[in-house]
Amino acid sequence: MVLIGENLNIMSKTIGPALKERNPKPIQELAKAEAEAGVDYLDLNIGPARKAGDELMEWVVKTVQGVTDKSLSLDTTNPVAMEAGLKVHKDRALINSISLARMDEELPLAKKYNAEMVGLLWGREGMPRDAAERGVIAVELMYKANELGIPNEDIWFDPIVTPVVNIESNQAKPCLEFMSMLQDIAPGCKSTVGLSNVSNGAPTHLRPYLNRTYMIMLMKYGLYSAIVDAFDPELVRIARGERPELVDLVERVMDGEKPDPSSLSEEETKYVKTVRVITGETLYSHSWLEV
Repeated sequence: MVLIGENLNIMSKTIGPALKERNPKPIQELAKAEAEAGVDYLDLNIGPARKAGDELMEWVVKTVQGVTDKSLSLDTTNPVAMEAGLKVHKDRALINSISLARMDEELPLAKKYNAEMVGLLWGREGMPRDAAERGVIAVELMYKANELGIPNEDIWFDPIVTPVVNIESNQAKPCLEFMSMLQDIAPGCKSTVGLSNVSNGAPTHLRPYLNRTYMIMLMKYGLYSAIVDAFDPELVRIARGERPELVDLVERVMDGEKPDPSSLSEEETKYVKTVRVITGETLYSHSWLEV
């Protein structure tokens, strides 16, 4: 599975000031560390970048590509900044992301610079409520991209993962349902998720279990890519196919199997409990692994 490192983010306490001050050292050190951790792309998230965003994106793309040959995912809601990054990017970039609200400005950029693109399934009225609404948005984005000559193979749909701690707005199951229908409604299109969103709000030491478990659950339905914490080595191992027994266990629980607790290791028990929390079978609490 394709992994995109999420760590070069303007919200970071070290990267944010480095971007503002145009200090290359922390950015280049982190870029090299992410690459060495085994991810395939590096996401450069500069946020809205309303002031001098074009200059900032050009600078950070050149700064990062000065120390790594990894492809970059350019992450900003500023189309001018996006184009500035695309102009100087070596090889093919990934535009992260294009929604219905920005497609008229940004789809032409994907075509002009031969970039791949993430289609963010955010509707005109906000967060989609279910898999069906995600499907409607995906089809509209796909048709518009196709009209401009962008093939389905260059479109990566992001169904928008939400935190499981927000019990009433937990969209984990609709995202799984969308993944299961993606190839029927958009043949050849790929998929990606901002994986860490599923664990936002959970205690730091528990977040990896939510992230890893949900990734496995999405992989069951053909997840192509995920934007992840590059420094979770166990997550990287799972994505690289090095924990097949764990993947098999999670998939069996998803299919309704209820394994005998006495037959499970402590680690396996944690993953089984986490599947049940993500699906809503067990009510989320910060102590879900202890129950």
